[in-house]
Amino acid sequence: MDWSALGFDYHKTDCNVRYTFTGGRWSEMEVTDDEYIRIHMSAYCLHYGLELFEGLKAFRGVDGKVRLFRVEDNARRLRASAERLCLPLPTLEMIVEGCKEVVRRNEKYIPPYGTGASLYLRPVMFGTTAGLGVKAAKDAMLVIYASPVGAYFKDGIKPIKVVIDRDQDRAAPRGTGDVKVGGNYAASIYSGQRAHDLGFSNVLYLDAATHTHIEEFGAANFFGIKQGKYVTPKSPSILPSITNMSLRQLAADLGLVVEEREVSLEELETFEECGACGTAAVISPVSKIFDMQTNKVYEYGEEVGSVSMKLYTLLQDIQYGRIEDKHSWCTKLL
Repeated sequence: MDWSALGFDYHKTDCNVRYTFTGGRWSEMEVTDDEYIRIHMSAYCLHYGLELFEGLKAFRGVDGKVRLFRVEDNARRLRASAERLCLPLPTLEMIVEGCKEVVRRNEKYIPPYGTGASLYLRPVMFGTTAGLGVKAAKDAMLVIYASPVGAYFKDGIKPIKVVIDRDQDRAAPRGTGDVKVGGNYAASIYSGQRAHDLGFSNVLYLDAATHTHIEEFGAANFFGIKQGKYVTPKSPSILPSITNMSLRQLAADLGLVVEEREVSLEELETFEECGACGTAAVISPVSKIFDMQTNKVYEYGEEVGSVSMKLYTLLQDIQYGRIEDKHSWCTKLL
């Protein structure tokens, strides 16, 4: 495989694992090379959005060992999403062991150290009960598969331009914004496509109630750096990013004051650096934010900020085994 040519896209591997919930109990783990799932045309997941997913990575380290990053945290978040959708709850052990098995059985697809690439894992769960009424599914399927993905920034980490768009909200207060369900991402597609058509990389969403506070990007959390502080929004409709959780800890390790709180729109002009953070890119520094409704522009420079670069490097160093994993985030395999 040409590791340098990989993008962030799906590539077939040898196998995936599956668990099926029916008749009130979960099946044993099934290992298969089948890429397709057979479900009824009236399955609740197809009609009522009873679907959720996770994303995490395995890395080939500098020592040749394979490290799975914060798998238990992803498993806990998957369970929280399942609980919100009233789907049968898989155990923490099922999810973690399923992820480990997928990595072990697809070892040859884990990119070599030094390529900047990694093995991306996608646990995905569906409510498979067939019916017409809008109600909780009694049956479900949990699938965990993997795909090698390339370095997000092939030519080195680079700042992106984003847009604020009040015409559409990502998630409502007391809705499903704080869990990783497909509907949140469906809600972001229209404004995301509009932003791309205008030459921007992402959309920064405001709170749905007043449009006066920063929430998050279409598929990533927001953070800002100013006066020795790492600031990130706190809201019941923001997804608790595991990458952001990690960066908050690393920021504290560097001596920054970490503030997780409401962030007003006006505060954007006070930040020295800001960025998007998530599994795919770790950090996407932001060079410019354009407010479509007011035409106001917030600029942060065309170079990656020093704090953002330190945090990005630190997290990558842990994931690739270049420095000590003092917070025990990585599970070593193989």
